[in-house]
Amino acid sequence: MKRIMIAELSSYLNQEVVVSGWIHRLRKLGKIAFIILRDKSGLVQCVIDTKNIDIKDLKLECVIKIKGTVKLAQGKSESLEIQVISIDMLSPANEDLPIEINKENMDISLDVMLNNRALSLRNPKLGAVLKVKAVLAQAFSEFLIKNDFTQIFTPKIVAQGTEGGSNLFELNYFETKAYLAQSPQFYKQMMVGAGFERVFEIGHVYRAETHNTKRHLNEYVSLDVEFGFIQDEYEIMELENRLLDFMMKEVESKCKEELELLGAQLPKVPSEIPKMKLSEAISILNQKYNLNDLQTDLSPKGEKLISEYIKGEFNSDFVFITHYPQSKRPMYTMPYGEGETRSFDLLFRGLEITTGGQRIHNYTQLLENIVKRGFSKEQFKDYLYIFKYGMPPHGGFAIGLERITSMLLGFDNVRYASAFPRDKMRLTP
Repeated sequence: MKRIMIAELSSYLNQEVVVSGWIHRLRKLGKIAFIILRDKSGLVQCVIDTKNIDIKDLKLECVIKIKGTVKLAQGKSESLEIQVISIDMLSPANEDLPIEINKENMDISLDVMLNNRALSLRNPKLGAVLKVKAVLAQAFSEFLIKNDFTQIFTPKIVAQGTEGGSNLFELNYFETKAYLAQSPQFYKQMMVGAGFERVFEIGHVYRAETHNTKRHLNEYVSLDVEFGFIQDEYEIMELENRLLDFMMKEVESKCKEELELLGAQLPKVPSEIPKMKLSEAISILNQKYNLNDLQTDLSPKGEKLISEYIKGEFNSDFVFITHYPQSKRPMYTMPYGEGETRSFDLLFRGLEITTGGQRIHNYTQLLENIVKRGFSKEQFKDYLYIFKYGMPPHGGFAIGLERITSMLLGFDNVRYASAFPRDKMRLTP
């Protein structure tokens, strides 16, 4: 018989089926025993007559195949159970579990959880986090494809960094040095100039940053967007506004069980996310919260406080902070006015999840800005090349997938949203 997923059992009431999975719970009561079987789609109770079926070799997390009849559970009008006919052992659990994964809330530290990551992800609640993350990424792709964007795949081994060589992981590349890509930024722009106009990528990026905080990973997934023929940075923010609304609605539609299990509250994305100039945000933080040490950027505390202010004033979990100074933005960022740029960050529930803005598209202006920052034309010749031959006004943004997932689900540490996180202290498993 063909294997049936647990989530499909309602279509097989009073029929014989075969299900396979892990023993999530096992309870023996003399002549009868109960197994809670788990597969990727859910849990089901299996009722065993121990007079006819030997269960002495069964233990938690054994992988088994059960043949049985689907019935309504006694006393539970809408719940199903399986009356077991036979059990086959597919793979025994050879050792006792180092962690109790069948508890909804496991009482273990984050380090213990990550040290046993492949096992801890069997816990339905922890596994639900990555299911939500997957839907966010799928929705990101779906929205952009519907809006005439082309998915691209750019190199992760590069000759130089996008911001002049800082925070790069160096590696030996045959007879020369190379680096792990800290962003697909240059390639996104090059693909716009190559005539694709509207591109996106979902890919890993690498930052050799030495800090070891709850908000940073040294390897993470970046959701990148770049598109041409724009008016200004506000057109970019408008696109991200609509994108986020679509992503949240997809999570709401496809992750009802996961959200309930995690106790997560989805944000309502405003039709127009509030926007505030960085200078105004700093002024508010100074006057209202006595945060006097900010001049050219927001600290983590400042991000949290200004998000609380926006929530109170506009009832929004999101806010665009705009017009960052040129000193805080890469050399390809479009200048604006006296020392500012056409750039923005998006804060979500107190954490920056996006950096974006309009880019310089004029070859002469870009070259001048590169030299002004102390870099050489030769250093960026492969990037500059396409700008010589007509580049449309363009811009884009990048969303940190682990950050948006963790904030959406109420975690204070991005490591919960990574299957196998890489940080300063962790290279395994």
